[in-house]
Amino acid sequence: MPTLNDIRSTFLNYFEKQDHEVVPSSPLVPRNDPTLMFVNSGMVQFKNLFTGVEHRDYQRAATAQKCVRAGGKHNDLDNVGYTARHHTFFEMLGNFSFGDYFKSEAIPYAWELLTKEFDIPKDRLLVTVYHTDDEAAEIWKKVAGLPDDRIIRIATNDNFWMMGPTGPCGPCTEIFFDHGDKYWGGPPGTPEEDGDRFVEIWNLVFMQYQQFEDGTRTELSAQSIDTGMGIERVAALLQGTNDNYATDLMRSLIEASADVSSTYPDGPGKTHHRVIADHLRSTSFLIADGVMPSNDGRGYVLRRIMRRAMRHAHLLGAQDPMMYKLVPALVRQMGAAYPELGRAQPLIEETLRLEETRFKQTLDRGLKLLDDELGGLPEDAPLPGAAAFKLYDTYGFPLDLTQDALREKGRNVDTAGFDTAMADQKAKARAAWSGSGEAADAAIWFDLAETHGATDFLGYDTETAEGQILALIKDGAEVNSLSTGESGWVVLNQTPFYGEAGGQVGDTGWLRRLANEDDQAEVTDTHRMGGGKVFAHHVTIQGGTFGKNDAVQLEVDHRRRTSIRANHSATHLLHEALRRALGDHVVQRGSLNAPDRLRFDFSHGKALTLEELNQVEAEVNDYIRQNATVDTRIMTPDDARNIGAQALFGEKYGDEVRVVSMGKRSGSGKGGTGDTYSLELCGGTHVARTGDIGVFVTMGDSASSAGVRRIEALTGAEAFAYLSQQDHRLAETALELKAQAADVPARVRALLDERKALSNEVAQLRRELAMSGGAGQTGGAESREINGVKFMAQVLSGVSGKDLPPLIDAHKSQLGSGAVLLIADTGGKAAVAAGVTPDLTATLSAVDLVKAAVAELGGKGGGGRPDMAQGGGASAENAQSAIKAAEAVLGG
Repeated sequence: MPTLNDIRSTFLNYFEKQDHEVVPSSPLVPRNDPTLMFVNSGMVQFKNLFTGVEHRDYQRAATAQKCVRAGGKHNDLDNVGYTARHHTFFEMLGNFSFGDYFKSEAIPYAWELLTKEFDIPKDRLLVTVYHTDDEAAEIWKKVAGLPDDRIIRIATNDNFWMMGPTGPCGPCTEIFFDHGDKYWGGPPGTPEEDGDRFVEIWNLVFMQYQQFEDGTRTELSAQSIDTGMGIERVAALLQGTNDNYATDLMRSLIEASADVSSTYPDGPGKTHHRVIADHLRSTSFLIADGVMPSNDGRGYVLRRIMRRAMRHAHLLGAQDPMMYKLVPALVRQMGAAYPELGRAQPLIEETLRLEETRFKQTLDRGLKLLDDELGGLPEDAPLPGAAAFKLYDTYGFPLDLTQDALREKGRNVDTAGFDTAMADQKAKARAAWSGSGEAADAAIWFDLAETHGATDFLGYDTETAEGQILALIKDGAEVNSLSTGESGWVVLNQTPFYGEAGGQVGDTGWLRRLANEDDQAEVTDTHRMGGGKVFAHHVTIQGGTFGKNDAVQLEVDHRRRTSIRANHSATHLLHEALRRALGDHVVQRGSLNAPDRLRFDFSHGKALTLEELNQVEAEVNDYIRQNATVDTRIMTPDDARNIGAQALFGEKYGDEVRVVSMGKRSGSGKGGTGDTYSLELCGGTHVARTGDIGVFVTMGDSASSAGVRRIEALTGAEAFAYLSQQDHRLAETALELKAQAADVPARVRALLDERKALSNEVAQLRRELAMSGGAGQTGGAESREINGVKFMAQVLSGVSGKDLPPLIDAHKSQLGSGAVLLIADTGGKAAVAAGVTPDLTATLSAVDLVKAAVAELGGKGGGGRPDMAQGGGASAENAQSAIKAAEAVLGG
């Protein structure tokens, strides 16, 4: 009996022999189809090849594509566990031709694979074709020898595939397997077609036409093939069952669930085990592909799946988290085909364990509330919508989880009442927001957040993606389009562009319209609006017109993002290095992570010494060279703080936070938990490994505000350029000094000492000249007597203001008793000094003399002691008037 892994290998090996390129499965988060929440078929990753937008070096491909259907129009969540073939996660086997072979090759490939490679009895197979597709019907007759009654013509769109209202399209042929008359049901096209007897196993799509807006079609010049075979359905028939959950892979997961919960796999808990087995696959693969539980977008769908499985684990009687214990069983089954599952195993296990731990804390209370509400209702009455909303709003129960719990009781929910309660809450939230002091024109962003929900951010995993334009804003109002030369804001359903937050600047890059790649817009900034939910891209249209609902290619400026990311990760290392060097009082008080530099403000009462700054810089570079992996985890803020994570200043935290850890610490320094060096709450983008930062260079330490210091630093290419520039400057200095680079500091110190000695000598000579009255000094240096007081006044040039006090003291010594006034012309301004000998200070103050002189020189004030005072003026032109003013003070 072939296992599911055998079937996958047989399929891919067969088509590889037919010259098909075996292409790995794409991630579950689509990068090239903004209309999809998750990849739901094998053709998604090839969409642009079918439309001609993209070309690759092969024209034939085969894949085993992982798929999820748990949201939007492709939502099988409610049926999972209760039917034989519904899953949230499944694998789609497919072979594809991009303008190479067509019907005459695709149908024989399918028939040979099914009847020879898989050895499926020919008489158990039948097919459908589109009612006008005579060509496909004739090929089936010729290749398979099928009679007319086993080639069923279907006139509906069930057998005609379309990519959208316009674009490539074409008829299908579907292959069915007859499980026998022990199962109820009829062949396709009959009233009993929904039974379990005839099961579709493979759909072959013939992309034959191009459809236009007016409904007309023309033949495609390059006709293509797109097929999809559900591996679970084929495994069931090859393993002699009609139930996908009885196949080897699903059975192994069910038995693992039974073993961990100590229950019987086929007993009363059969449905619970099936739900757990299915949801284990979808949650594990979604986490492996970068989706984390949250309250918005894809993360919200993941959380719904996880909590649904966890409720079924609870119904099995599990008292402790059990989902994470099943991950090794899944990795054993599927890790070889999908290596990303094994690589992400620790993250998957931890995420499941933390989520289940948190959910179990509220599950009992929520179920008790549900029972209390039902206890007061008539037996068949639905649960009131207000009660269902309380479960959602207070206990985190999505509506479908409540509906799932009620299904087992034969009850349902008043969904209209639930919607009313939800609308009431939104109205209250809006009223509260309106009074919060936000700018009035920001109301439009609140409206967009309410209408479209949160923007799905893809930027942790990719810098390119496709998105769909939801709104365009210009001059504070919503518009239908933006054209060449116009600037405005664009809102998309998903984006790889990081919106400015947490000190990290917003991304820049480009938008290109998929319908015409010549239509391009430059993204000059990205912000978060509407309470942080809406990512707004500020754009300037360089060519063409961008309108609502347009599909666009998004590309972040890679070089700029790389620099920002390096600076942000370096900020985390810097924070921890400062704590270890200075103490636990160091707390972040602000930051900037830009492409050209980083800035970090932190609490510390004094300037860092050169030794401390060098220690911090060296430690950061030590951990960069360690080249440790940078890991991220999702948890509650309380759980994050409990393990020692540092919270970033100014960041607003919701129910979940990203915890970023980097570096394996040595020694027993402060900070971190366990062996982790840096552990912080952060929503920004980071390098994959610390070595990606390159190098870290501080630009010095300065005061930011009272009790807050600031360090600016460079990383990567900017740091290299700075160091190179410094090296060139040092070489130039050494050349000027005629010294070796290593001798420059000593040579500079010697020159400074020489300069200081020369300056002192020059100052002494100036004082001597001034005292002697030589070298062009004016006003005389001889004293005269005014009102019984000896008074000496002199106007000096070539003397600085700081030279005046010692000259005053020298003149006072010569006078013995008296007063002195000196005015120095300092090159456009005047410096004034006055002195009074100690025997006269009781009746005469030098301050009065200075104030009188300064007033004549265009200055104000002046001050000092009674024996010595100084001041300044705008000019020395009125020096003689200033002297007379001082004499007037002496004359009384």
